[in-house]
Amino acid sequence: MEMIQFFIKIWPELYKGLLVSLQLSAGALLLGLAIGLPMALARTYGKGLVKTLATVYIEIIRGTPMIVQLFIIYYGLPDFGILLDRMPAAIIALGINSSAYQAEYFRGAILSIDEGQGLAAQALGMTKSQTIVNIILPQALRLVLPPWSNELIYMVKYTSVAFLIAVPELMARGKMIITQTFKPMETLFWVGAIYVVVLSAIAKAVDIIEKKLAIPGFQMSRED
Repeated sequence: MEMIQFFIKIWPELYKGLLVSLQLSAGALLLGLAIGLPMALARTYGKGLVKTLATVYIEIIRGTPMIVQLFIIYYGLPDFGILLDRMPAAIIALGINSSAYQAEYFRGAILSIDEGQGLAAQALGMTKSQTIVNIILPQALRLVLPPWSNELIYMVKYTSVAFLIAVPELMARGKMIITQTFKPMETLFWVGAIYVVVLSAIAKAVDIIEKKLAIPGFQMSRED
């Protein structure tokens, strides 16, 4: 009963943090998509310098810790005269990190589509660009949903690193409550419970969407 009463007391603060975490997640995923999809296309269909640059970008981002990327953007860019508020800096860092992984998800989906479809489309008079836009991408966007849903779930958890630059997301709110109440175990329990409930709801919603958009007999698997 005491735990419930404690939760009721701290819920308003945790709710504010949860909203910030969800805003960070949405912004980062959209930025990651805006960067990742072109990178996937460049790495799959590009040639020469374009393909090389896309490959180098993806490998560098995937090969360095997210916290390093966050600190470079928030603490490093001011040395070059670029000052960012905490929230935009966190979204950019999370989005850039996500873009490299999303690029690989999209590239895998594109490569899983039979090359014969592209050849047939071009034989019917479509240009390569038209084939990609009208034939390849619509299928790839459906096929990529299972692995992409992992990125959605991970991103909500990854937002917890933003507390290191004082973004008031869920984990930061929890830390603040701990300093005020001196109840670390109780606070962290409820922070963890909120993550579990929210992520379970997201996973369930994504599963429903996956089933509706699934291509019969052909679906990329999601790593659980």
